[in-house]
Amino acid sequence: MKAVVLAAGRGDRLRPLTDRLPKVMLEFDGRPLLAHSLEQLRRHGLREVAINLHHLPEAIVRYFGDGERWGMRIHYSYEAELLGTAGTLRNLEAFLGREPFFLLYGDNVTDCDLSRLARFHRNRAAIATVAVCWLENPCSCGIVEIDASDRIVRYQEKPRPEDVFSHYINAGVYCFEPEIGRYLSDPPASDLSLHVLPRLLKDRAALLAYRYGGYVLKFDSFEDWEVSQNVLAERRRAGRRRKVQSVSKS
Repeated sequence: MKAVVLAAGRGDRLRPLTDRLPKVMLEFDGRPLLAHSLEQLRRHGLREVAINLHHLPEAIVRYFGDGERWGMRIHYSYEAELLGTAGTLRNLEAFLGREPFFLLYGDNVTDCDLSRLARFHRNRAAIATVAVCWLENPCSCGIVEIDASDRIVRYQEKPRPEDVFSHYINAGVYCFEPEIGRYLSDPPASDLSLHVLPRLLKDRAALLAYRYGGYVLKFDSFEDWEVSQNVLAERRRAGRRRKVQSVSKS
């Protein structure tokens, strides 16, 4: 399988930091956000990746190069004007070919098991599978309603507190079949959440949810950044506690 990692966003809410660097090159846990996505893909055997570029693209190309030192081949797709998440996929149709592929947001960090997601997607014969996880306060995210057969039957972006109907959020990790192309192009769509997912909802068998028990960390604002740092610190404390408990039991 191949993968697309979205990395073209400007990150205006993180200015002035993003005046000098693309958002995906800001460091979290000692390395750029984009490096987390590439490492995740590599752990699950992905070796061919396309990255879209727009804002300060040379910083990304200079750091990641052709992907050799990351154990993969990187294809860069420069967008003189932002094409939107769906427009990026239309622009990469020749690269993607006729096989299933992953799409990740390069400014998120998640522990979703991509291998399990791919098996779920393949076994259920979906056109699109969205990885979803549970969040106590989902108002800054896209939320999904899922039926007993794992089909997504309702989707809403950034609901108001009184409109929350689910705590399962879109984690920004997708597995697509090449047939997704017809949902991108007729008429041309620019945004996955606003244009493509509603089209898929009309095809009841097309859009599935893969529920995983982990997390997704967002970095859209300075508040998000602080929350994500706290989550990382708490997970490390929990890991140390488990290690101490394991040693004491032995």
